[in-house]
Amino acid sequence: MTRSNALGGIAADPDRESIRAVHTRGVLYTLIIATALLLLAGYSVTISSTNITPLQVYQTFLNQIVPEWFDVPSKTQAIVMRVYAPRVLMAVFVGGIFSIGGCITQTILKNPLATPYTLGVSSSAAFGAGMSIIVGITAVSGIYGTIVNAFLFSLIPAAIILTVSSRRSMSAVTMILIGVSLSYLFSAANTIMQYFGDADAVKAVVFWAVGDLNGAMIRQVPFVIVTMVLTLIAARFLARDIDIMRMGDDTATALGVNTGRVRMASIILACFSTAVAVSFVGAIGFICLLAPQISRIFVGGNMRHLLPASMVTGALILVVADIIAKDLMNPIMLPVGAITALIGAPILIYLLIRNSNRAFS
Repeated sequence: MTRSNALGGIAADPDRESIRAVHTRGVLYTLIIATALLLLAGYSVTISSTNITPLQVYQTFLNQIVPEWFDVPSKTQAIVMRVYAPRVLMAVFVGGIFSIGGCITQTILKNPLATPYTLGVSSSAAFGAGMSIIVGITAVSGIYGTIVNAFLFSLIPAAIILTVSSRRSMSAVTMILIGVSLSYLFSAANTIMQYFGDADAVKAVVFWAVGDLNGAMIRQVPFVIVTMVLTLIAARFLARDIDIMRMGDDTATALGVNTGRVRMASIILACFSTAVAVSFVGAIGFICLLAPQISRIFVGGNMRHLLPASMVTGALILVVADIIAKDLMNPIMLPVGAITALIGAPILIYLLIRNSNRAFS
């Protein structure tokens, strides 16, 4: 072996060790958070204002696998499967969706405050819900009118941003500013609509806009599960190009990445998945901002590790917020969106101050 080869081998070893350490840290963090999520979700599903015991809750779940395995009253089983379980499952999967969307948006736009909410998804969804609840104008009739309205209107900001950006070159900052402007526009329109609305309808819209899990239904759960799984798969498919774009558009283009197409696909993916989640549970804030920030501290900026880490972190945050919302003033259930804001705002301020002198990557 020549001297240069020997030196090359010696120099390469620390690089391999560094990569291995980053990978190990990412996997370990994700496993720890996923375990905590499983344990807390198992506890959360037992919290209630009724006299149903935790044992009866778990026996009900086992009865879904082996019918009549345990003798649990049918009424108790119905309450567990129609009220307890949907709420916790929605918290897990909606939290994961919000976090993946925030992770994608922050990375592709290179801004720690960029999220689908920043691009106007939440305010436009609230306006769509208000159109249904206050005015009675819906795309479809029946119980899904508000959900469909919120979903369709939440896609409008993303459609506007992508349409404009496809016709002329647009920086990431410009995209964010357009999204913020659209948020103010829809918020103002929603406020005017509420001014002329019935008091009960306005109260319903305000409660919806805060975000809550009280209305979660078991038939909604498959929609958010499929959305989260497909979003994660699509995001992993884009992850390599997104990581390259972290080095700059010029470098990425030189390496063969179509930056415009990747950025457009990423924003569509983040906004569409967030729109699905928001249409079911309302505008639960701070999850998409906070989870990627926390995860990035522990696993770094590589999307291979950051995506799953953000997903389980966001799910854990929302489950914890839901536990507080249910248990803090039991039997009164607080809106979980208010709890996430109370928890998230101080933590986010601390993280932003802590990392104020660091470059976002």
